[in-house]
Amino acid sequence: MTDYAAKDVPMTAQARVKTTRNYATDLAARGEPMVFAMGGSLAIGLLMIIGILGLIAWFGFTTFWPQHIVQVTSKDGKVIAGEVFRSESFKPADAQLAAVPAESRAKIEEDLGYAERTLYRVGNYDLYGEDFQWRNEYDVAATEMPADMTFIERQEWGPFVGRITALSLNGVVTQNPTLDAVNAAVSEGQARREAILDLKTDEIGRISTEMEELRLEVKSAALDYGATDQRTLDKTAEVAEKTKALEAQFAEKTTTLQSLQAEDAKYTMTLADIGGQTKEQELSSIVRLYQPNQMSLFEKLGIYFGRWGEFIFSEPREANTEGGVWPAIVGTLAMTVLLSLLVAPFGVMTALYLREYAKQGRLVSFVRICVNNLAGVPSIVYGVFGLGFFCYVLGGTIDQLFFPEKLPSPTFGTGGVLWAALTLALLTVPVVIVATEEALASVPRSMREGSLACGASKWQTIRWIVLPRALPGIMTGLILAMARGAGEVAPLMLVGVVKLAPELPLDLSWPFIHLDRSFMHLGFHIYDVGFQSRNAEAGRPMVFVTTLLLIAIILAMNATAISVRSRLKRRFAGSQF
Repeated sequence: MTDYAAKDVPMTAQARVKTTRNYATDLAARGEPMVFAMGGSLAIGLLMIIGILGLIAWFGFTTFWPQHIVQVTSKDGKVIAGEVFRSESFKPADAQLAAVPAESRAKIEEDLGYAERTLYRVGNYDLYGEDFQWRNEYDVAATEMPADMTFIERQEWGPFVGRITALSLNGVVTQNPTLDAVNAAVSEGQARREAILDLKTDEIGRISTEMEELRLEVKSAALDYGATDQRTLDKTAEVAEKTKALEAQFAEKTTTLQSLQAEDAKYTMTLADIGGQTKEQELSSIVRLYQPNQMSLFEKLGIYFGRWGEFIFSEPREANTEGGVWPAIVGTLAMTVLLSLLVAPFGVMTALYLREYAKQGRLVSFVRICVNNLAGVPSIVYGVFGLGFFCYVLGGTIDQLFFPEKLPSPTFGTGGVLWAALTLALLTVPVVIVATEEALASVPRSMREGSLACGASKWQTIRWIVLPRALPGIMTGLILAMARGAGEVAPLMLVGVVKLAPELPLDLSWPFIHLDRSFMHLGFHIYDVGFQSRNAEAGRPMVFVTTLLLIAIILAMNATAISVRSRLKRRFAGSQF
């Protein structure tokens, strides 16, 4: 290039263009295309997240809203009544199309051979053997919404859609009762049901538990002293006397229970579906009933929030497709908290040793590689390991040492919340180790040297200088571990989670936390309802609303942990020297 500045000669326009071209930077070298690509990828990812969360939120929040009951009359005279569940387009087969009236066939041909159909939730499973029925739009002659159509939620057989034709209260029959009278009778029936359940679970259940404990005492004495030892014989006689008293109480309570059940059977109502089929229904088996076609907005809001309360605080029913998820909420929280308490010390101590004490070399590098590879092991492998090692080896040993009288029925030798938490702790500990090592490495070396120069030992430096400033990073690893552990399902299916738990892992009986008990989990509940239900359509709303609840619980736990981490960051901000 000509050096115009040295010759003190003005640059021509052609020379300026040439110089500009020589000094111009290629677009790819400046990185603008990659900036746009990375920004676009971020935008697509955010849209995907917002889309899936929006879909879950929409279906979750609208699940419990009471829908109108539509009476549909087909052209062949068949009548059904139910809630509109969903509509879709479909392509009728040639045989179906041939039976379609000419005017409807012409419209289908205009739509490229596609027709519309609607799925109605008709309920009445005990009468029809199905919960849902399709109706093709070209087969529908008329639709209407009768004001007296009633939606009745029951403890068994799912909802009933129809009319209340009679109310029988201890022999007094009222034909075509008012809705207020029926609701008042249903409230009394629910009170009787609660009394029966309390008698079954609290009193009769307590007596049965005490009798089982006495039986185990005799077995334990026989194992300790021998079956013919005098101490065993004395214990047997003592237990026999106590058992006799308990059996008398059991017989008395059973008689009372039978009397309550016989009295409860006298309070019924007669239900009729849209076709006239009738059914006698006990009032105590009714959860709620309402007539949605004549309800106001505030009445619908009452039903909506009442269903949310039932969903959160009650137990499931109808193969988990209805009712609540309170046992699953308790099980999920108990397992996640126990997981956090187990994974934090193991992960932090391992990272401390690798970063602060271990001599750096090939062996430590190999250990780090192994830790990183553990994060990629499929979760079901951890479940198999937990079942084999924790349940069978450790649990079986504990049963032989501490609970021999209960064998062959296992106590700790089967799935339970303790083994589930330990299994998931192993699954998530690599995340905590890596995050803790990075947090320890981020503490400035000057702070360590300053502490050592002041006469502190290495442990004192770690305890009072390094760990407090690394806590935000450690909390990050713990947050990631909690989020992954709370959403895992595959390993839990092998080490403790069940479809329906008879007892909660947390209750008011000593020792309050029962580590040997199986438990329900929201993630497994979603899998069970979505893929193991007798009717996928009936379980789909529960899938969305349970997913929404699980996301909300995980967000709440993570928000709490993030808040603690933020306070720790602010506490040590600007303390570097």
